[in-house]
Amino acid sequence: MTTLLRTADELHARVHRGSRAVVMTMGALHEGHATLIRAAREIAGPEGEVVVTVFVNPLQFGAGEDLDRYPRTLDADLKIAEEAGADAVFAPFVDEVYPGGDPQVRLSAGPMGERLEGAVRPGHFDGMLTVVAKLLHLTRPDTALFGQKDAQQLALIRRMVRDLNFGVEIVGVPTVREEDGLALSSRNRYLSPEERRTALALSQALFAGRDRHAAQEALRARAREVPATRARAEALSAIGESRAAADAHAVAKAVPGGPAAVRGAARLVLDEAARLQPPLVLDYLALVDPSDFTDIEDDFTGEAVLAVAARVGTTRLIDNLPLTFGAAS
Repeated sequence: MTTLLRTADELHARVHRGSRAVVMTMGALHEGHATLIRAAREIAGPEGEVVVTVFVNPLQFGAGEDLDRYPRTLDADLKIAEEAGADAVFAPFVDEVYPGGDPQVRLSAGPMGERLEGAVRPGHFDGMLTVVAKLLHLTRPDTALFGQKDAQQLALIRRMVRDLNFGVEIVGVPTVREEDGLALSSRNRYLSPEERRTALALSQALFAGRDRHAAQEALRARAREVPATRARAEALSAIGESRAAADAHAVAKAVPGGPAAVRGAARLVLDEAARLQPPLVLDYLALVDPSDFTDIEDDFTGEAVLAVAARVGTTRLIDNLPLTFGAAS
């Protein structure tokens, strides 16, 4: 049975033989969280311990955001956590985490925390890193798991752990989606049926960008297999294969890259969604380097993240997909 703990003293009094894996949440658990918990269970093993934190952190909500509206469903969360394999749920009250009120000393997310989500939600990442640091100290895990849906958050946590020498391994777990492609989020419950139809544009835009990228990479791979000589094209043309000659020449001239085309394919879907009723209101669409969340250039090679954030009605949603540019030749 999963144990509910309210204080750090209760958590520290627990005896466990193996490693401890922690999944940090703000509650309102769903299948995405359950996937994280199951992954934590696998990492910790039968001898280890899985702790799920449930804490709605006031520091990461800005003025006018949905702190009071954010769903609080602790009884349901306990059931989901237990079914997914958690040993304990640590659900502290605010004065347990911030015993002196709002902390005067907070972590700064730095320049990366001012981009994309940080630009739209000033101070959000400072509050997020502050509570994650506190919860890492309070829970003392060997491993902490976070979802890749919050890609910028995950990147900042990894950077904090590396830069400040936290002795914990950070594991990212792939985004879990509903059957229609919408990324699972506690905020999805706010969407009306009409708003949900519009919200599907976020994942559809990412998939359009991914498909354009895949087509480009396939063309690039084919270009490596076709001789890039005019003599080849002229020889094909001489025997009446003009279509084949044109294809060979085009493929031979194909070059790697295409970030602009990937952005463009995604933008077309979002532009169409802006004309729906209710409309999608875009905050940003970006194709970035995950090491610092700066925009990538057209000659970029390596791992990238295609990220989007938008509002539908009063609900704000984010999503992203990882892409790799310039596969080895």
